[in-house]
Amino acid sequence: MRYDYIICGAGAAGLLLAYRMSQDDLFSNKQVLLLDKDPKTSNDRTWCFWEYPNGEWDDLAFKIWDTAKFSSDRFSSEFKLAPYQYKMLRGADFYTFVKEQLSGHSNITFKQAEVTDFFEQDLSVVVKTDNETFHTEKLFNSIFNLDQVKAQSKYPLLQQHFVGWFMKTERPAFRPEVIDFMDFSIPQKGNTRFMYVLPISETEALLEYTLFSPELLIKDEYESGIEEYLHHRDITKYSIEETEQGNIPMSCHPFWRRNTKNILNMGTAGGWTKASTGFTFMNTLHKTDQLTSFLKTGKPLSAFHKKNRFWWYDLLFIDVLYQDNSLGAKLFSELFKNNAPEKVLKFLDEKTAIYEELPLMLSLPKRPFLNALWKRIV
Repeated sequence: MRYDYIICGAGAAGLLLAYRMSQDDLFSNKQVLLLDKDPKTSNDRTWCFWEYPNGEWDDLAFKIWDTAKFSSDRFSSEFKLAPYQYKMLRGADFYTFVKEQLSGHSNITFKQAEVTDFFEQDLSVVVKTDNETFHTEKLFNSIFNLDQVKAQSKYPLLQQHFVGWFMKTERPAFRPEVIDFMDFSIPQKGNTRFMYVLPISETEALLEYTLFSPELLIKDEYESGIEEYLHHRDITKYSIEETEQGNIPMSCHPFWRRNTKNILNMGTAGGWTKASTGFTFMNTLHKTDQLTSFLKTGKPLSAFHKKNRFWWYDLLFIDVLYQDNSLGAKLFSELFKNNAPEKVLKFLDEKTAIYEELPLMLSLPKRPFLNALWKRIV
């Protein structure tokens, strides 16, 4: 069977691209197939991001905060997020909404199937699943292959890995208006480790024990870290309502080099994850919007990606943390201590001008970054 476009993977990138197409009349005569091995009905992940108020997905947001806190042994500060807000979007809500929107468009089809291979053949792309074969003019792939990154050493791989508990306490234990954006006050154990706390009410919160490091832990170690944190906060009576476990690759590997005239890798598979933070959702919102406009130009898909200076900043940051993984708490502490929080968030969102970036970079320890730069240029 032939389609104009096939999207492999129905995560944030795949669903957002299909949603963008459904909202644009210029794609109404295009047949679009969306493939994923999962039915996308469970709450398998949570996306969080900062942006201005009155955003595109505010009505679907599970919770929105105006205040955040940064903590470490070196520096602690509670700050207003203005002009931004921090927003939480639960996977199940997102999947349900987008799939319902797509169901109203007869030209867009969702099939539950596992993609086993895809390749260019003549003037089209062949997509094979566990029980069918499809043909398309353009393929958009968001199925990530971690082995491709691990197979090289030029671009180091850190991983943002975590275990999270959605929990309820018997008595008030949280401030529902303030998120713990990064709490580095926990034992670092030679890594970059922090607690991430999103309070829903005085007795409900999502707590994640998170690392930016090359190697994963056994699950018990994450959970022990959460228990130790709760004990430190004198939270002893609680119930665990849901759990989640994740691993987000943090690498400046040039994923886009696998793009071709008719195949585009996107989402994490396309390098859309912000390498220095692991945040993906906002970047995916912007990229899918740009991609639908780009498709109207008729240019080869290999021309879509544009590398910018922020890629170089992230590359040096990953190099530094890979070389000495214990530096994370110090680096983030200096960044938040010496700069206005809104400037830090604007920088991490890649919206700053060069004149705004220089003070941020100069506020960080210089020696590790100069060493990393020297190794890159020699």
